[in-house]
Amino acid sequence: MTSTTIPVTQNEAWGYWGTMNEHANAAWPLAMNAVSDATGQPLDSVRIFLDSRHGRHFADEVQNGLFRGLPLADAINAATQQWMGWKIGRQTSKDYGIPRGLPYLTGFVIHCEIIDESLAA
Repeated sequence: MTSTTIPVTQNEAWGYWGTMNEHANAAWPLAMNAVSDATGQPLDSVRIFLDSRHGRHFADEVQNGLFRGLPLADAINAATQQWMGWKIGRQTSKDYGIPRGLPYLTGFVIHCEIIDESLAA
């Protein structure tokens, strides 16, 4: 059995980590695995997404679940399912270059990785 190391946030002040406040330590590995499992994307790509402004919006949805009384893991799973249920529409495809019809979560994880790679080049 191999163990995979969860990449640490590179944005403690903002993104998913900063938005999760006192829940950040517990919420980070849960979200990393939930998003990676749902999208099929590697943990390094998920880290880039969660550290982005899109990750902050994802955290907002997790916080909504916590406000509704869901336990942390359930709130993360509910947010993941919701974002996977949304599809990239015409305007979002035009604005971000993400293929139309792709699950929202998958599209933005991939988008954030592409942007990160283009900034590093």
